[in-house]
Amino acid sequence: MSRVSLIIGSTSDREIGDKAEAILKEFGVDYDYQVYSAHRNPKALREYIEASDASVYIAVAGLSAALPGFIAAHTLKPVIGVPKDAKLGGIDSLLSIAQMPPGVPVACVGVDNSRNGALLALEILALSDEGLREKLVEYRRKRAART
Repeated sequence: MSRVSLIIGSTSDREIGDKAEAILKEFGVDYDYQVYSAHRNPKALREYIEASDASVYIAVAGLSAALPGFIAAHTLKPVIGVPKDAKLGGIDSLLSIAQMPPGVPVACVGVDNSRNGALLALEILALSDEGLREKLVEYRRKRAART
């Protein structure tokens, strides 16, 4: 079972997706990493979502940034959108993700900040996983000690 589904909209998003993957690996969380475009292959994306056993989704998208909203429209599980700086400093992507219509929520982290997307996914999972919660506490303790 993949607890997290990490989806990038294009292979050009891989650099940002890889940063989220590194966090998921660091915490030893099962994940699935896929490339699906909400525009170029919506049928395959919908089929993937419907068959997925993930508990939470992370979606990296730029430009119109439809990917997180598309995923949210096809699942009741949490979706975290990571806007990509593709044009306009990423503000277009950020607004596309943050301004979802009522009833179809998507969490949104900062532009290109897939690490925070992964950490938010881990925090969601930690609500029912004490071991993961303890790892997050230790992670934050170590980060605080560095500053």
